[in-house]
Amino acid sequence: MSLPTVIERFSALPAFTQLLAAMSESRAVTHVAGLAGSADAVLVAALAERERNRLIVVVTDQLSDAERWLADLESITGRDGISLYPPREGFGEVEPHAEVAGERVETLERMTRGGVRILLTTARAVLERTRVPEALASARLELRRGQVWRLETLTDHLVSVGFEQVEMVEDVAQFAVRGGIVDIYGFGMAEPVRLEFWGDDLTELRHFDLATQRTTRPTEMALVLPVDVRGDDDYAERFERSTLAALWPPETLVIAPRNVHIAPEMQRTWDEAAHHLDVARRRGEDVSTRDALYQAPDDALRTLNRFATLSLYEAPPEGPSIVQFPLRRPEPIDRDMLRLAAVVRGPTPTLILCDNAGQAERLEELLNEGKGGASRAMLAIGALGGGFVIPSVGNEPGLRVLTDHEIFRRERRIRRARRYASGAAIEAITALKAGDFVVHLEHGVGIYRGLSTIFQGETTLEVIVIEYEGGDKLNVPLYRLDQVERFRAVGDVDEDTPPPRLHKLGGTKWKQQRDRTRGAIQELTVELLDLYARRKVASRPPHHPDGAWQRQLESSFLFEDTPDQRKATEDVRNDMEGARPMDRLLVGDVGYGKTEIAVRAAFKAVQSGRQVAVLVPTTVLAEQHARTFGDRFADFPVRVEAMSRFQTPKATKDVLQALKDHKVDVVIGTHRLLSKDVHFASLGLIIVDEEHRFGVKHKERLKQLKLETDVLTLTATPIPRTLHLSLAGLRDMTLMQTPPRDRSPVITFIEPWDDGLIEEGITRELDRGGQVFFVHNRIETIEAIADHVRRVVPRARVAVGHGQMHGHELEKVMASFVAGEVDVLVSTLIVESGLDVPNANTMFVNRADHLGLAQLYQLRGRVGRSHRRAYCYLMVPDHVDLDAERRLKVLEHHTELGAGYRVALKDMELRGAGNLLGPEQSGFVTAVGFDLYLRMLDETVKRVMRGDDAPPPPPADVSVDLPAFIPDDYIPSADAKLDVYRRLSAVTEVGAIDDVRDEVRDRFGALPAAAEAFFHVSRLRLIGGAIGVEGILVRGDEARVTFHGSALPRMKPLSAAFRDVQFQVDVRRVQPLSLKLTRLGGSPLLEGLVRALRTIVSEER
Repeated sequence: MSLPTVIERFSALPAFTQLLAAMSESRAVTHVAGLAGSADAVLVAALAERERNRLIVVVTDQLSDAERWLADLESITGRDGISLYPPREGFGEVEPHAEVAGERVETLERMTRGGVRILLTTARAVLERTRVPEALASARLELRRGQVWRLETLTDHLVSVGFEQVEMVEDVAQFAVRGGIVDIYGFGMAEPVRLEFWGDDLTELRHFDLATQRTTRPTEMALVLPVDVRGDDDYAERFERSTLAALWPPETLVIAPRNVHIAPEMQRTWDEAAHHLDVARRRGEDVSTRDALYQAPDDALRTLNRFATLSLYEAPPEGPSIVQFPLRRPEPIDRDMLRLAAVVRGPTPTLILCDNAGQAERLEELLNEGKGGASRAMLAIGALGGGFVIPSVGNEPGLRVLTDHEIFRRERRIRRARRYASGAAIEAITALKAGDFVVHLEHGVGIYRGLSTIFQGETTLEVIVIEYEGGDKLNVPLYRLDQVERFRAVGDVDEDTPPPRLHKLGGTKWKQQRDRTRGAIQELTVELLDLYARRKVASRPPHHPDGAWQRQLESSFLFEDTPDQRKATEDVRNDMEGARPMDRLLVGDVGYGKTEIAVRAAFKAVQSGRQVAVLVPTTVLAEQHARTFGDRFADFPVRVEAMSRFQTPKATKDVLQALKDHKVDVVIGTHRLLSKDVHFASLGLIIVDEEHRFGVKHKERLKQLKLETDVLTLTATPIPRTLHLSLAGLRDMTLMQTPPRDRSPVITFIEPWDDGLIEEGITRELDRGGQVFFVHNRIETIEAIADHVRRVVPRARVAVGHGQMHGHELEKVMASFVAGEVDVLVSTLIVESGLDVPNANTMFVNRADHLGLAQLYQLRGRVGRSHRRAYCYLMVPDHVDLDAERRLKVLEHHTELGAGYRVALKDMELRGAGNLLGPEQSGFVTAVGFDLYLRMLDETVKRVMRGDDAPPPPPADVSVDLPAFIPDDYIPSADAKLDVYRRLSAVTEVGAIDDVRDEVRDRFGALPAAAEAFFHVSRLRLIGGAIGVEGILVRGDEARVTFHGSALPRMKPLSAAFRDVQFQVDVRRVQPLSLKLTRLGGSPLLEGLVRALRTIVSEER
């Protein structure tokens, strides 16, 4: 059975027929009651089905309610014809948040072409005036192959409708021009589009991927919608502002949902707008008047009253005549599987809606495991806010609709996928900037001074310039860029780190450091291999396979599993059911669901009759985990205890005794758990949270336990992918990199300090029962700031937390905030990691311009961890430096976690690597730099695993008498160009060179002769090296090929390959072999050389 059947059963009710009759008689308000759960959405879906040519508008007072309606309607009818029009997040005319602006523009565009049958919006959005509807009519572009465009006309148009011109498109609302290539990423596009022009003719359109910048598929047409129409220029003045209701046809039906208060919400918006616009004017901004941007509430209500309206209630109101539906709420299940089985066996057919296929599968197994045999319940994938029961009518049976979140008594989460991808292209992240420290494999640490073009003989070469101690400069040809790495040390995460010492060109100090590091890496690799081998030999009885309780526990998880979570669950299950002790490292950002994996593993161990120890670094975390584990195990006979400093000595003594007697199943505590007086009756699993925060002694104790006990280690600090790959064979590791889909977007504002704003933000959070983080990173003035917050919002309970407080005192403050006894926590950056308070969904960050992107990203991750809309106010002075402004803009623009944050994650990776490698390695990492260390580690691990010491053959030295480089006017971005050179210098297969060339052609257009020659030279270096060629010298139509003395080439295949490309071959020297080649015709010399050498390599294989 599918959800449309729900509409059929609903439409068969006599009350529905009565409602249609009442609506046809009156254009005024019709009152409807008796709609339980999500039956209101079923009613709207049934009306839309019946009246196909009528627009139905649902007006809620809060955006979260409109999103609930959207999710319900999409589950019932699918996505066609249903759109959400959210209000602007700010009070000005331009919406800075791409996700919100895009949804508004796309919905308006669909409305203008009649593509919307059900519109969901809010009271605030109805009040707003905007120029976008009129701009859409004249400013939308349909680009097709064969059209003629002058590039300047196209780019002028894009700028005028709000697009930003950039070097490389990384985000929505951007475009880039490179020669005859134009990349555009606009609203309404599933993927950005790449246009290729020949002169003024548009010859090709294709979509491309933001992260790789590579083409994904061709397309026939690209629709370019305006991004915004700013109110401060002549172009914008051409378009009149209008309200949303002005676009609705006269016969539109307005739905007023239950418990909605439209008039007070409109008045609140009207008053808040006056305050915000006043603040903007005081800052010197040129803003429009309130009357220009909003319709007065009384006028908006009069406009709404002109349309036919349905007013919905659950219980019948007093007074006017109403249409009463006979629906009721379903029986409460409260996680009781036996009660569910009994309800399902009743006479009314039951439809159970599950969030996803995995959930449906688990629920089906639970229902079929009872004594009554196969279940009669029908399961479908979908999600509604609440269940309901439709009674039977005549021969038509009724229907009970249940939702899995009601069965398992958990909060329903509205999941909305990101509308737009964002991706920092990799070269933008790894780009070298002049002044960066670099390390050369042979010469050590120097300063990168930029790109330069030099002439060597008859060849034009591009080089990077590195300056060493004493001002000596080294020119490194770009084809040898593989010898150079950026110098980053593990401590390189703040501005206070002293710069590294420069080496002297030709000095011996660097060589000694490099060789010592190689030796240390060799030892580390052998030690890891040894530990791995010992673990392979160790064994213990496997844990029991998953049973009904395990499935019930996993089904009752509050959120939908991410793909990474499902994989992690599977990995841990396989480890625990195997014969070897588990030692798995789980890497994932805070809030990515690592704790849930630990809960499942602990439950599995307990069901196998073993005890679990959960080791955490702080007492606050111990209390937090104890609450989480306790809540998750509430329906099962599992005893969870915490050991922390908050307990009395007697309570600790009782827990120790209960552990010894196997009366406690799960114990959670700090390093106190590793003390000698802690004895377990049957320890089966240790879960370690943030292992790197424990001391050496504790780690040694852990190492002993690892050989005989299952260990699951959790860490929130990201680990570089290269390091993960290096150690993948040595350590069982699961990376959790998918952000949970149901984390609410964090709406971010950049504002000056304003008491009115602070009062409004804190009051709004307290009114909805929430809490607030207030970050102020100066201990000297933190108490003064806290006093100020108390004066601004007298009813708020304010507490202060910072790193210089006594440990016990700080933990007390944190614990009271977690417990909800404090409304506003004024703190330094100590909240940046670890503290999980889902109830805190507003954050203020004072002087945000002083913080790095990574810190701001980590801080903002503290809010938006529940279903509520979260707000982050970054407070800055009126004038901040350009770098800070750019960082803040990135955060304001991205309301959700996206690939743009990979930039911020880079410096956190440094911490992650340091934590994983341990302090004994960090000295070596500092000596040679982080990237070079990772590379040496990777090479050593591969060599040790292979058991071979032979280095790869050196590339051939190729010299040509024509330009062979990538011209600046072809790839103007130095970052992108360096990235191409770097990748070419690191390739080991000729096919990879062809791939890079194809990518360059795709991204930058047809290659000029110098760039084609450069790719040919790269191929010759690689192929030549593989067959023992030492040098290739090209002059006009002649070439000299010289082999290494140790090479033993066979003349017959050599001569045959060169003759095939019409080259005359003369032997100039026999040992080592030297050949003179003369082109007689056919392909150009470089192309012919590549083809001939490729033939020789393939024959040798």
